[in-house]
Amino acid sequence: MRIAVLASGNGSNFEAIADFFQREHVPAEIAFVFSDKKNAFVLKRAEKFAIPTFHFSPKDFANKAAYEAALLTLFQQEKIDLIVLAGYMRIIGGTLLSAFPKKIINIHPSLLPAFPGLHGIKDAYDYGVKVTGVTIHYIDAGVDTGPIIAQVPVCIAPEDSLESLEMKIHQAEHRLYPKVLKEIALSQEIDLGNHWH
Repeated sequence: MRIAVLASGNGSNFEAIADFFQREHVPAEIAFVFSDKKNAFVLKRAEKFAIPTFHFSPKDFANKAAYEAALLTLFQQEKIDLIVLAGYMRIIGGTLLSAFPKKIINIHPSLLPAFPGLHGIKDAYDYGVKVTGVTIHYIDAGVDTGPIIAQVPVCIAPEDSLESLEMKIHQAEHRLYPKVLKEIALSQEIDLGNHWH
């Protein structure tokens, strides 16, 4: 199984996945990392793992459909089976959704359906819930509404600051995401009847 990782920023989730894939026997490979930002730190992290990188900006295209069509061409050229979003800050549009149904995975820093959107950690913290967490889900046309694959709770202690909660969430993400991808890769392997060498 060939995976493309899409990221817009720092790439700590990508690094956790790449690290895990190197240590564990996962019947999948990260084919490349794509960023919509030329200077995203995730591209530097990918170089460290000798994983190819690509980047182009939506600003280089007439519209979102043209940008996604270019991405789609890249995925097809690289024979991508699964798209993994790791801090990719764009809404996935119809071009990619129709080409990769239930093949695009996202991680979200709350227990969906609670606290969707860009500020999941802060929203949960400000609301005063005792438990938040991390959700891994398939992408659909809505924002953070796709079918849930896995969730893990994270308790908010009375002494937690927003910063300490963010750290706890990121640690939970880094543990959960690679394991879920391994499970998906193993289930794909069984489905396909393939033996990866």
